[in-house]
Amino acid sequence: MGALHEGHLTLVREAGRRTDRVVASVFVNPTQFAAHEDLGTYPRQEARDAELLAEAGCHLLFAPPVEEMYPAGATTTISVGGPAEGLEGDFRPQMFGGVALVVAKLLNQVQADLAVFGEKDWQQLMVVRRLVRDLDIPTEIVGSPTTRDGHGLALSSRNAYLSEAELEIARRLNGVLAEAGAAATSGRPVETVEREACDALLAAGFDRIDYVAVRRGEDLAPFDSALVDAPGRILAAAWLGRTRLIDNMAVASRS
Repeated sequence: MGALHEGHLTLVREAGRRTDRVVASVFVNPTQFAAHEDLGTYPRQEARDAELLAEAGCHLLFAPPVEEMYPAGATTTISVGGPAEGLEGDFRPQMFGGVALVVAKLLNQVQADLAVFGEKDWQQLMVVRRLVRDLDIPTEIVGSPTTRDGHGLALSSRNAYLSEAELEIARRLNGVLAEAGAAATSGRPVETVEREACDALLAAGFDRIDYVAVRRGEDLAPFDSALVDAPGRILAAAWLGRTRLIDNMAVASRS
């Protein structure tokens, strides 16, 4: 959605390693924002984005206006379930339908052999993989590891909203999740791990927590037992002022 940073450029370079030609889209997608969210203030820097993409090896930039992606009279929507349920789906119920619609349109327009998505938005990655399988879109979906700053904070366009004081707090998110993941791997009950991680984030200075959840990594389903018995993922969404941060990391199954 623009306001590109090193995390986005990593995706472009990964695509370049795998293919002959790389296409990037920059489009702040209105269908994935609720009325109270930051569509109008989402950071935009179109000219700079074009320069960064060219430097990273992008061959074609597609930056359509809203009326090109959603022409007058457009009424088609996509309803998603499975990995879209819970977590972000509970707190941003409009988002994944909008993501699914715009991704389906972009993949159909480009007819890409593969598309690279960042693992920072792990639930989105799972939704997109389910989407292309269910709709038989012939594009391979590749996940690329989360790009972080020197303190472990996942890069995000919304990090630009953070004050210096908030940035210091934000950089504790990764450490809390790492400790919680290790606790889950060691055999502590999932519910206990989630509760203690929420408490740790509040103690670190976050204003409120939407969720901390330990789920099965492959489909984001809850674990059948109280313990992590398969490769998992710990995911979190937390607020600092008006900025909502998300992050996740792998959780190994108990040995």
